[in-house]
Amino acid sequence: MFESKYSKVLTVILVIVIIAILGLLGFLGYDFYQKYTTTQDASDFVDNYQGDVANSNDSSENTTPTTDGNSVELEATPTGDGSTTNKRQQFKGHDVAGTISIPKIDINYPILEEISPSALSTSVILLYPTNAEAINQPGNVVIAGHNYRNGAFFSNLKRVENGDKVYITDYLGNRKTYTIYNKFEADQSDTSFYQRDTGGKAEITLSTCTDASNNIRTIVLAREDS
Repeated sequence: MFESKYSKVLTVILVIVIIAILGLLGFLGYDFYQKYTTTQDASDFVDNYQGDVANSNDSSENTTPTTDGNSVELEATPTGDGSTTNKRQQFKGHDVAGTISIPKIDINYPILEEISPSALSTSVILLYPTNAEAINQPGNVVIAGHNYRNGAFFSNLKRVENGDKVYITDYLGNRKTYTIYNKFEADQSDTSFYQRDTGGKAEITLSTCTDASNNIRTIVLAREDS
């Protein structure tokens, strides 16, 4: 009698353990799949990104390639002088200010020109200044991204070192190479280094929360190569 009850208890425990393991595997599998699709879509976009299409009345120039080799037409909007200008390219419904690539940690993402929870859950964002025209120009530009458990976005920013390269393509299609020269941690409210003196050179600041705290940021500074 006792053995029968003991056996039933063990069976119930075993079933619970199996269900928990399957649930965990399912969660981890979904997390991996989400990271893969997010990073793959972003990488495909970066590979095809050449900046916004130049102003033109030639419809053949008002297209941008997609990952399947086809092209989609960019919608043109009228300006005050009667000409047209193309809208900013978009990634999953968000305007793109440029792209960032860091080979050391396999990062290839569009830089979104929007500060919102939706944009932060889609890619990295342009945090300061908020206008895309500042990218690759003299002064400092801050790019922020989430630190996710699955390794997406800026999760591996902690692995970069001084001397590593960062490549930034702006909305005009110009690509610059930056070299990392400093990495430190700062309180989330500390923006003192945003408006630092760059000596007339273009610099970037990369920011993400640390593994230990959402209130502390990992900060990476990089300067354009001469």
